[in-house]
Amino acid sequence: MSDSQAKGSSLVGNVGARAQEVAKEDYQKAKVLLSKAAKSGAFLYPLRGIVYFLTHRSLWKPFLERLLPTLSLAAGVTTFMFFFTYLPQLAILVFVNGPLAVFTTVLLILNESSTIVNLISRNFLLQDALLDTFDATLVAKNATDIVQEGRELKSGSDPMARLGKIIRSPFAKFSPKAIIRYVMYLPLNFIPVVGTVAFILIQGRNRGKGVHGRYFQLKRWSAAEQRDWLTEHTAPYTSFGTVATLLEMIPIASMFFMFTNTVGAALWAADIEQRNTKMTEGTAPGLRNAAKKAE
Repeated sequence: MSDSQAKGSSLVGNVGARAQEVAKEDYQKAKVLLSKAAKSGAFLYPLRGIVYFLTHRSLWKPFLERLLPTLSLAAGVTTFMFFFTYLPQLAILVFVNGPLAVFTTVLLILNESSTIVNLISRNFLLQDALLDTFDATLVAKNATDIVQEGRELKSGSDPMARLGKIIRSPFAKFSPKAIIRYVMYLPLNFIPVVGTVAFILIQGRNRGKGVHGRYFQLKRWSAAEQRDWLTEHTAPYTSFGTVATLLEMIPIASMFFMFTNTVGAALWAADIEQRNTKMTEGTAPGLRNAAKKAE
């Protein structure tokens, strides 16, 4: 064997060894994240939100008031996307996904439609309704002290009827960064199966970061405190966001799941407030800051 061949073999061997090392590291990281997600139980809150919403009629009012216009929007967007973009995207994906392209294209279009519907409805149709649903769920869970940090509360037994004037600004609107990230990661769908799964997980991670926007406002946490909390609990929020994303990808029913996911996020926030979740075993940002000041 010549020197050049020997060097080439050595280089390939080093690259292969390095690749195995990186793969092992990524596997261990993924294993830790999955373990944390499972222990937190955060992925169950979107499902708990469905049950809680269905069994508490007092939370239905905002949903019913926006039902017809949002359903029309979802149906129109989904129909348009399938009619005009299914075949072009299928033609591209079939080269990399083969026969599976039939299914991956459907998932991609559902995700695209969901993103468009989310963008329009959250900013123009549902923002106030989702805000009321989140706050009313907290009231129903007796987390009135924190709700009063963001709005006035009336007396009574109906949590929705108790909601008064908003004191603090509601959820942040859909940011351009979310669209940029969505488009940036869209090519992942060209990778058979794994790429589509990775794309949904990334969307879930981004979705998860925003589910407690209102809760953080009510807590009056700074941007740094929010960032620290989300970084510390990446796995739970990603698992919640992934399940929420999958539910909201279901055609026509996406609006229903927007509300149930909001309820689920509020139930989760209420449990955090009542220290009834694994996440509260650590120290919250506010307590850490107080400890630093005491020092």
